[in-house]
Amino acid sequence: MNVTTLTTLAQANFPEAMSQITLAHYLVISTAMFTIGLVGFLTRRNLIIMFLCTELMFQAAGIAMIAFGRYHLDLSGQSFVVFVLTVAAAEAAMALALVVLLFRRKESLSAEEWKDLQG
Repeated sequence: MNVTTLTTLAQANFPEAMSQITLAHYLVISTAMFTIGLVGFLTRRNLIIMFLCTELMFQAAGIAMIAFGRYHLDLSGQSFVVFVLTVAAAEAAMALALVVLLFRRKESLSAEEWKDLQG
């Protein structure tokens, strides 16, 4: 079977394979998650909560990329999300190490106490 035949077979079941959930549903969920993460990041002053809100925004972007990849029958969205998750895991380890280091210095995780680091 060539690529054209496989694409035709994949599109034969296309919207039924996603059942009643459409691309718009995934984008609404992704937008809501990203908005919650952004509001949480901007309003909270605890470093751990700010870090978790950043991760929530990463996940929201990943859901949007996967949904667009599925909608267009292209695997590049999924492969890019795997790359982003790998980078996010390394970033999470570094951020957690930084939070532990900052907590040991001032016994607080409030971002207000670390304003003296601004240049």
